Amino acid sequence: MESRTSSALRLVGLARRAGALACGTEAVRRAIREGEARLILMAEDASSIQLEKIRTTLHDRSIPQVILGDRNTLGAAVGTAPLSAVAVTDRSLADRLAAELAGAVIEGSADAVEA
Repeated sequence: MESRTSSALRLVGLARRAGALACGTEAVRRAIREGEARLILMAEDASSIQLEKIRTTLHDRSIPQVILGDRNTLGAAVGTAPLSAVAVTDRSLADRLAAELAGAVIEGSADAVEA
């Protein structure tokens, strides 16, 4: 795994310990609806149905998104079962993650790119 991705996954774990993470598709959708999501991380092997649910919830909102690892890796980073998506809810941690993944984050795009 490349260094940028490893470092980003460590920050995801830190966000979880700080209580600044919404884990799983439904929690991510709730964070989007409540205006709490600052950055959305999606697994490259997430089901298209789960990703479409998130993209539909985003509709007019401008929240950065990035594909980061697979479901197992994303789940392991936060100490849970495999996850399709997580939302970072803390602005500072989201900014640190976005900086770590520079070039991979697309502001307000419905399409995410792989980190």
